[in-house]
Formats: sequence, C-alpha cells, structure tokens
Amino acid sequence: MLKSGLLNPHVRSLVARVRHTNALVIADRGFPSWPGIETVDLSLVDGVPTVLQVIAALRREWIVAEAFMAEEFLRVNPPATRRAFAAALAGAKVTHEPHVDFKKRVPGAIGLIRTGDTVQYANTILVSG
Repeated sequence: MLKSGLLNPHVRSLVARVRHTNALVIADRGFPSWPGIETVDLSLVDGVPTVLQVIAALRREWIVAEAFMAEEFLRVNPPATRRAFAAALAGAKVTHEPHVDFKKRVPGAIGLIRTGDTVQYANTILVSG
C-alpha cells in the first residue's frame, strides 16, 4: 500500500507518462470534457480538491518548467488568489493568454485532471521540464 506521494492510482499513472515538454491540464469543476484526452476526475464537492492542492501535490513529484493560464484569471480574481497561484507556480515560466487561446492548447495535453475548484479561470496547463 502506498503511504506517501501521489496516492490516487489514476493520477499516479497519468503523471508517470508525462515526459519532458509534455503538458498536463489541471481544470476547475466547470471545465468542459475533451474527448480523446485521458481525464482523471477528482472532483468531490465544490472546492474539493482545489487546483492549488493538485498543483502542490504534483510539484512534489515532477518538475514544472512552464504554466499557462487564462489572462481573464488576473482580471476577475482578488489579489490574494493571484498571489496564491503565483506562489504555487514559483520557478516556472507562467504565461497568461486569452481563454480562447488557452483552450487551443488543451488537445495537445497528455491528460486532464478535473478538480472541484470554483475559482474563476483557475484552469492551468503545466508543462513538464
């Protein structure tokens, strides 16, 4: 039985297949499904788990070189939320782009992890280093 690290076998399997420069989407509860992209749905109830919690768990397991988020995230969320995401992604190059452009990146991802997050535009694409 696993006692530490990523405990969810589906998340663990997905992350194990992410290679250098591959992308992984961490999505909020309202993000649309993407046929053809392996999805691990961790959502339980509103806010459980959060995108930030998933990012924190993943960063213990692998290197994130780059992250993409919607620029709308910066406009609609309070400073404390923006600071929390910046801290969670510290050390990675973070690019904010229009949500429409962000969604164009999704089909190229290895997989998608859906959370119960309710933060607007919390969706984040992580690129492995």
